[in-house]
Amino acid sequence: MVPMQLLRQGGLFAVIKPKDNRAGWRPRTKVRVKIGHGGTLDKNASGILVIGLGQGTKSLKQMLQGKKKYSVIGCLGSGTDTMDAGGKVTEAAPYDHIKQEDIEKVLQQFRGSILQVPPVYSALKIGGKRMSDLVIEGHDVEPKPARPVMVYHLFCTAFDSPYFHLDVTCGGGFYVRSLVSDVGKAVGSCAHVKELCRTQQGPFTLNQALKECDWTFDNITKALIDPRKLVEEIR
Repeated sequence: MVPMQLLRQGGLFAVIKPKDNRAGWRPRTKVRVKIGHGGTLDKNASGILVIGLGQGTKSLKQMLQGKKKYSVIGCLGSGTDTMDAGGKVTEAAPYDHIKQEDIEKVLQQFRGSILQVPPVYSALKIGGKRMSDLVIEGHDVEPKPARPVMVYHLFCTAFDSPYFHLDVTCGGGFYVRSLVSDVGKAVGSCAHVKELCRTQQGPFTLNQALKECDWTFDNITKALIDPRKLVEEIR
């Protein structure tokens, strides 16, 4: 099948979204084809972004709801309005007393099926508009109620005060920013995300994803995968 036909038929592939790039991916071709993504990443986050072309867009809902892996660095002692380093500091608290074992001890309460309050700065919508856009416009926005989310694996891999490193495997609808903020409160301080990277989504890993310099017509057609071959791995 020639590249043009392959693009029109579609499939799934993954790119690595750079930090500070909200858009994540822009096609470098004039070929008219249906396109979508399998879950946004914060502006200040990097990592795997799954793209669907043509018939592949029908599988994006499964990607959105499926397992994802993240590596995150949290910073103790300060909380921000966006829960990450790009926001304004809204609170501060002592953190010198906190050790790695304190972090590890509280992580147990965040494993398995838990209730989580999504951040106000998020892509969730109220009246058809993103909550984050409403806040930026100056509206008073109340957080949405806590909702059930799944955390399959959660470990503290390093600690160098005020920074703590977490590896997280979670299901759809989970917010790592909320997790880091909640962990900070659980250890008697506050915290925000310093760095966040999505390292895997479904079967796609960083090693398989296209770097920004490789977002070309030829590379995309070579990377496309028939979603029917990924059904079991997406779940």
